[in-house]
Amino acid sequence: MSESRTDYSLLTTVSMMVLAAVAIAGALYFTRQVMVPFVLAIFISYLVSPLVDFLRVQCRIPRPVAVAMALLVGAGLFTLMALLVTTSTQNLLQPANLQLYQDRIVAVVIRFFDMFESRNIDIGQEQLIATLRDGDLQNLPIVNMLRTTVGAALDLIVTGVLVFIFVIYLLIGRNPNQFREGFYAQIDRKIRSYIVIKFITSATTGLLTWIILSLFGLDLALVFGVMAFLLNFIPSIGSIIATLLPLPIALIQFESGVAITLVILLPGAVQFTIGTIVEPLVMGEGLDLHPVTILLALVFWGLLWGPVGMLLAAPITAVLRIVLGRLEITRPVAELLAGRLPANLPTGQYPVPAAKA
Repeated sequence: MSESRTDYSLLTTVSMMVLAAVAIAGALYFTRQVMVPFVLAIFISYLVSPLVDFLRVQCRIPRPVAVAMALLVGAGLFTLMALLVTTSTQNLLQPANLQLYQDRIVAVVIRFFDMFESRNIDIGQEQLIATLRDGDLQNLPIVNMLRTTVGAALDLIVTGVLVFIFVIYLLIGRNPNQFREGFYAQIDRKIRSYIVIKFITSATTGLLTWIILSLFGLDLALVFGVMAFLLNFIPSIGSIIATLLPLPIALIQFESGVAITLVILLPGAVQFTIGTIVEPLVMGEGLDLHPVTILLALVFWGLLWGPVGMLLAAPITAVLRIVLGRLEITRPVAELLAGRLPANLPTGQYPVPAAKA
């Protein structure tokens, strides 16, 4: 009778947790216009707060001045990066460059269709080549891709205004001399360590990617370096996308298969070395999340908040795991998120049938 009552209590608890999770997910989705900038502001404040603490504690600068100086440094770096990316993109969108890319695309298509012509296979390649030659330059695939990228960047700038306001209030309300301990200290220490180390390794990855692609003379090398920096914050999937992004440009720009291969392999080697060797060595246990958990978190937060959700999926899930680990009833879920089978569960939850005589 006691085992049946325990099972009923467990089923009720799990059902309530599922309903609460669905309700919270719905609330996060419908409030994403405000919650996304707020969570991004928390993310950025972790990066800027060490500089603010240094200015206030070591340099004895008043709080408002220290916050203003730190934000000016961050805003200056962001503006410089945005101007470099915009300039590089605008240069490629010039009519002369578009005509050059149109000719390159036609040459690539002709080389591809030569395989069919050598076997006397007609798939309408002559009509397609004529369409590409006479088509509007503004409708090239590369142009549409760049327009999409620039549009996303403009949306990010608009969102950045609200993020900037949130960051100001978060930094002004921070006390660098406050000593944190216990539950909040665990979250603060783990997330701060992850964000700072991830920022440094991502910046290194983006810088090396830009240098490698620039040495090959690849167009939009700076843009791909910035994308490698941003995508490196998305675990697993981001590195793969950043490695393959230069492939369309390389296929159009280079005729040598060796150059195309090296443009993909060398940045991929940088991603692999930093992601699988350097980061685990510096970060230690990191967020203590199983790779499958991170993949599912990317899908879940991506559905809720889009690319920004994928960017913040790992630290948000790590915080959730720490919170679930504090409660006895949800501790098995926290262990599963870490990739460990729950141990020492109450025997009433999983009754073992008695052996027959």
